[in-house]
Amino acid sequence: MEFKDYYAVMGLEPTASLKEIKTAYRKLARKYHPDVSDEPDAESQFKEVAEAYEVLKDAERRAEYDELRLHRDDPRFAQQQAGYHSGGQQWHSSAGGGDFSDFFESFFANRGASAHHSSHRTSHGVRGQDLEMELPLFLEETLAEQTRSISYKIPTVDASGFPGADTTKTLKVKIPAGVSDGERIRLKGQGAPGFAGGANGDLYLIIRLAPHPVFDVDGQDLQIVVPLAPWEAALGASVEMPTLTGKITLTIPAGSQSGQRLRIKGKGLASKKSTGDLYAILKVVMPPKPDEKARALWQQLSEQAAFNPRTGWE
Repeated sequence: MEFKDYYAVMGLEPTASLKEIKTAYRKLARKYHPDVSDEPDAESQFKEVAEAYEVLKDAERRAEYDELRLHRDDPRFAQQQAGYHSGGQQWHSSAGGGDFSDFFESFFANRGASAHHSSHRTSHGVRGQDLEMELPLFLEETLAEQTRSISYKIPTVDASGFPGADTTKTLKVKIPAGVSDGERIRLKGQGAPGFAGGANGDLYLIIRLAPHPVFDVDGQDLQIVVPLAPWEAALGASVEMPTLTGKITLTIPAGSQSGQRLRIKGKGLASKKSTGDLYAILKVVMPPKPDEKARALWQQLSEQAAFNPRTGWE
């Protein structure tokens, strides 16, 4: 199996800090997110970056990966690690259902699904294990019902009740509109098979919302930073900005301040009962170093405005 260099995927050194990892992820997610990117093969690139981030953002996973990276040329170490992780380590992939590579699944994803409850004996035999797996969704995908194809591995038992070979099962599932991060969806009877007449276990899908390159999530509300030129903040402006359902025109009032929040009602995330709002957070951005003409205009403004932003210090 081909080794994946997650640091190279994210353009980082192995000594990168968590802050550098998060910064690189946000930059690359913005570049390759399929909903906003014009790059060729953007979806594939986005998944590569998401997979790398999934490992490097987690201290425990990163430590295991760094050890594997150090010893990757030793086949005995790789074989030992693959056997260890496939034997029940409680890792959950946030891109479950096979969205991550075989390399990730082999070393981190606990064979695609994990035991949620141990099987138990009833008067009708032994009930099969409940399984759970994480299912990633883009924010846009929560606005309407989705049909997704998922694949996961199911532990089996032989006629004597001893563990047998795992089998792979593929399902088409409907994800209702308005799901939230961490929400659990129960698929009855889709877990491990029972023994001696026992009922099948259930499969639980855990919704994980993928980080968005533009919007931050705060409950059902969304936030977006809107950069403004100084004159746009001073004079007011009409700015075209994105939402989850398309672009809108935002009116910037004259005299707006950096950090000011403007509310766009009903443009947040939808739940089964209500819809959140979108908050535009204004950020005044200075232009690059001015030329002589622009500098003269700034000088003229400073002389005529008679404005001191530090009067509160006196």
